[in-house]
Amino acid sequence: MKHGKKGKTFGRETKQRKALMRSLAVALIQNNRITTTQAKAKALRPYIEKMITKGKVQSLSTTRHLSSMLPTASVNKLVKEISPKYAQRPGGYTRIRNLAPRMSDGARMAIIEFV
Repeated sequence: MKHGKKGKTFGRETKQRKALMRSLAVALIQNNRITTTQAKAKALRPYIEKMITKGKVQSLSTTRHLSSMLPTASVNKLVKEISPKYAQRPGGYTRIRNLAPRMSDGARMAIIEFV
């Protein structure tokens, strides 16, 4: 039973799900906008926003913490370019815009981007 459980599993095991979130976060950091399914975009939003909030504090410990979750190039871009842009913003760094359903399987699609 799924009593008291939070979050979507996407039909994947834990390591696969973490790898999915990590790869989506890296793609969003590198491209500033990605197109994915609506469910994945909604799951990615709190994951990436917590990283941006963490990156607003410019310290070695935050860089090392983010490095444990992301590759070095993505961490550098996050800490040096993206997080300083949102220094005065209290939250809500991403926007999800809905698209038409995917033709092949009818999955709801969305664009997630930085505000």
